[in-house]
Amino acid sequence: MKAVVITKQGAPVAPNVLVREMEAPVAGAGEAIVRTLASALNHLDLWVGRGLPGVETSFPHIGGSDGCGVVEAVGEGVDPAWIGRRVILNARLPQPDPIRPGISPVPPDILMIGEHMHGTMAERFRAPVANLLDVGDADPVEAAAFGLSFLTAWRMLVTRAGLRPGMIVLVTGIGGGVALACLAIAKYMGCRVIVTSRSGGKLERARALGADDGILDQGTDWSREVRAMTGRRGVDLCADSVGKAIHASVIRALARGGTCVTCGCTSGPDATTDLARIFWNQLSIIGSTMGDMDEFRQVTSLFRTGALRPVIDHVATPAEAQGAYARMETGAQFGKIVVRWADA
Repeated sequence: MKAVVITKQGAPVAPNVLVREMEAPVAGAGEAIVRTLASALNHLDLWVGRGLPGVETSFPHIGGSDGCGVVEAVGEGVDPAWIGRRVILNARLPQPDPIRPGISPVPPDILMIGEHMHGTMAERFRAPVANLLDVGDADPVEAAAFGLSFLTAWRMLVTRAGLRPGMIVLVTGIGGGVALACLAIAKYMGCRVIVTSRSGGKLERARALGADDGILDQGTDWSREVRAMTGRRGVDLCADSVGKAIHASVIRALARGGTCVTCGCTSGPDATTDLARIFWNQLSIIGSTMGDMDEFRQVTSLFRTGALRPVIDHVATPAEAQGAYARMETGAQFGKIVVRWADA
């Protein structure tokens, strides 16, 4: 089968991306083979290409943790009624806790389709049927773009940070898939949303999507701007994936009792924080990663009703995948970059 593969580890990643013939997957027990209609890129694909600490990746590697397609075959123990259904994927594979089953609130580790095994950037991909959701006649490009970003954002805001209507929410680095999903979910929940970006153009596009205020990040402390916008109060919740470069501004921008929830650190993990402000203002800093199938069902139900939709930056063909990787690597995108494999 035809696949977009990363041929070797290194940075930048894009020059190592090409289209190659790869062996087609075979369904094992409890699994399905999905004929791919569309697959979407995530920053995870760049991290895999650059090399992740503790993860041994065999190259050439098929990336992709987001995909929409039609179930073509199923393995032992799977209801054949799945065949012919249009589905999307939750790439997170659940892992039991062998030490404290039923006690630990999160699994000891997370295995990801597209990271620890071949992913969706191919004409076909393999997945446990328990990780698939039927999306009916949904547009496959939108469906592929929806999955991981909105699942990550939903877990961040709703499950981990306790998002409630009426909150003031700060979303940093607007333009990426997760940040835009956070904006959409917060607006759906009736919140006021402030966004930041280093691009004035991205701020304007975010306002068109419902952002109430925007801050141009020029590399200096912008927390006073946030406080000015909120009557010196600060924000209830900040959804951040930028990390080190802006962490101090985020902490200063939080209202008393506020929460910073983070799912990444694209500018670096070794942030300097302010413990005095954290304990005196009773702030919370929460980590969040991916999401489980219950959360996936919750957020996908809102996609199927049209309440939540992803922003699409660009749709590429497999032959254009190297350019798609390059665009994401420069951070130029606003929304999700999708590779279309077949017409619906």
